[in-house]
Amino acid sequence: MCLILLSFKQRTDYPLVFAANRDEFYDRASAPASFWEEAPELLAGRDLVAGGTWFGVTKTGRIAAITNYREPGFHRFDAPSRGKVVSDFLLSKEEPEEYLRRLEAVAHRYNGFSLILGYPGRLFYFSNRNDSFTELRPGLYGLSNHLLDSPWPKVERGKKALADVLSRGELSREKIIEDLFRVLADRKRPEDGELPDTGVGLEWERVLSSLFVTSPVYGTRSSTVLLVDREGTVTFEERVFDGNPNSWSSARYEFRIETTGKGDRDRP
Repeated sequence: MCLILLSFKQRTDYPLVFAANRDEFYDRASAPASFWEEAPELLAGRDLVAGGTWFGVTKTGRIAAITNYREPGFHRFDAPSRGKVVSDFLLSKEEPEEYLRRLEAVAHRYNGFSLILGYPGRLFYFSNRNDSFTELRPGLYGLSNHLLDSPWPKVERGKKALADVLSRGELSREKIIEDLFRVLADRKRPEDGELPDTGVGLEWERVLSSLFVTSPVYGTRSSTVLLVDREGTVTFEERVFDGNPNSWSSARYEFRIETTGKGDRDRP
């Protein structure tokens, strides 16, 4: 992903809300979200180049999403795929803290990333460009290609828009989903003076500054909304654009989280 907006335990009807955009070069092969044939409990898209994923959820409530850390001068072409960090957790049986402790020991091998993972009732954040992992408190968060809640214009704009959607009192599932997709479709670019300087040059800073990114070769490939309600029902909807921001294919999945008998960690 390149933008994650997250509401964690802010509403009693929907304790967990993810709204996210995946930005990528259009020619990098990928598959839309579906349940994986070799792991039918895992719902995620798939990078067909390296085999990992950028965002996924399992029937037992494991959730993980990753963003790249933008630092063009430090990119290593021989580094392992960051998408495997997500899929490895989703396919594992490890508790989040156990997995993150193991990841910390090898995180320097990867290009820069920021990661959110856990269960609907317990989420953790970790970046290999920051200190050790932390457990998230209830709140509203934004993550792009830097650290959690870095005050980039797209992060601040996205968080405000998410807060506006979730402040409207009683909302139907359909209303929340449509409103969140409208947030993710925002192509407004900030003024040049507001842009961060991440080393890619002014023209690319402009291209990458909107919530929904468009350019001839690179942009928002898909948008995803994930809701978990108070009963533990997951609603996952993905819209895939792949180079055409005005047309998309859509798929929705719904399932009830399967409890594992390990207490409230699986519950919203």
